[in-house]
Amino acid sequence: MSTKRTAVVLGAAVLALSGAATSAVVADGRLPLLDRHAKGDVDEYGGATRLQGDQSQLIKDSIKSSGARNVILFIGDGMGDSEITVARNYLEGAGGFFKGIDALPLTGQMTHYSVNKDTGKPDYVPDSAATGTAWSTGVKTYDNAVSVDRHGKAFPTLLELAKRNGLATGDITTSEIQDATPAVEVSHISARSCYGPVVTSTTCPEAAKENGGRGSISEQLLDTRPDVTLGGGSATFAEVAKAGKWSGQTLEQQAKARGYTYITATDALAGVSSADQSKPLLGLFSPGNMPVKFAPYLATANGANGPAGTCTPEPTFSQVPDLRSMTTKSIDLLSKNKSGKKNGFFLQVESASIDKKDHAADACGQIGETEQLDQAVQEALKFAKKDGHTLVIVTADHAHTSQIVDGNTPGLTAKLTTKDGAEMIVSYGTAAAGASQQHTGTQLRVAAYGPGAANVVGLIDQTDLHFLMKNAITRH
Repeated sequence: MSTKRTAVVLGAAVLALSGAATSAVVADGRLPLLDRHAKGDVDEYGGATRLQGDQSQLIKDSIKSSGARNVILFIGDGMGDSEITVARNYLEGAGGFFKGIDALPLTGQMTHYSVNKDTGKPDYVPDSAATGTAWSTGVKTYDNAVSVDRHGKAFPTLLELAKRNGLATGDITTSEIQDATPAVEVSHISARSCYGPVVTSTTCPEAAKENGGRGSISEQLLDTRPDVTLGGGSATFAEVAKAGKWSGQTLEQQAKARGYTYITATDALAGVSSADQSKPLLGLFSPGNMPVKFAPYLATANGANGPAGTCTPEPTFSQVPDLRSMTTKSIDLLSKNKSGKKNGFFLQVESASIDKKDHAADACGQIGETEQLDQAVQEALKFAKKDGHTLVIVTADHAHTSQIVDGNTPGLTAKLTTKDGAEMIVSYGTAAAGASQQHTGTQLRVAAYGPGAANVVGLIDQTDLHFLMKNAITRH
């Protein structure tokens, strides 16, 4: 594999790239990033504008067609246009911009849908398993399926393809590492709920080890063997394998016996200096999903009639690594191990609880997790710009339900005071209080930086991401 291939960073949270920066390619050939803050006070003539002159040269300078050496895919779970705008308004103000999410110079729109298992017809509002399967394998499937098509046939994932081509690989998330989005890179199974041997025996019997199958998601993860795996989900690793070479041992015992550096303490992450196939890193920092950045601020019936609130820190958040630190650590480990140095790396990064907090009608919860994604993207862009051979793509798996409105709705509302000192009302109208808000089927934004970034411009489908990245990681 050529070492002249260019690096790619692909981002699974949908990117709100609305603009163009004023700078052109710098003297050393690095590509430009965008600075899209408003140029003045938003209530003055021209003050709300984000452009500085004609952007044609910047866009021209942003187009680099050579192949990628490394691929980093960012996913903002449930991060539709509305979720980005809610978070931006609150954290940065109406004229502000995200220095990660909004800095990528090329943008497009992406269709996302699953298919009916029996008929193959479109299902316009998909889940994270089906959407993740689309970019990971290039095939549409039914909701709940993980990297198999509607007939149950497994297709190679991007992470598996990267390994076959000699690249270093990583899979990190703020959810349980067995959750749908991280699972689509390391496993193939009929139901996303089959985290460990216990559930798999009854829900996914075709995959159970005792039936000669691939095993649960956790067992398949250990077999797939990414160089770096970080997230939550340690509880499942207390389950015992029912068959095979590791029968009778817990999955944690199996991981350690198979050479994994298995850590659960936050401070242990800083001490890890290497991760490769001889000693891959498996860091599980919470029994389930990892704590989020902001404490709950729930929408309620007639919530717009009450006083506006602000987001406060979640006390347990400091007990785990944040997404930015996991991203920087992963990039460092993958770029410096033997395979990464020789052939490059593939890394998938997910901010998972934008979706989970949107389901809960928790405005501050989703805002904090969008901020986590933005901070992680900023770190990847620093690497990509310095590296000079990196394509960054940031997108989402599906859209969600939150909307910025002007008053109470028949649903639930939450009122927040934004950075501007203005009031913003966020509405959740797809489920009753206490129930789970629904995904939505609107198209998603996708943004990119670096070699091959122009391929996301215009209207693409989620499966296009697979082939775009596949072409990068399998190029010789």
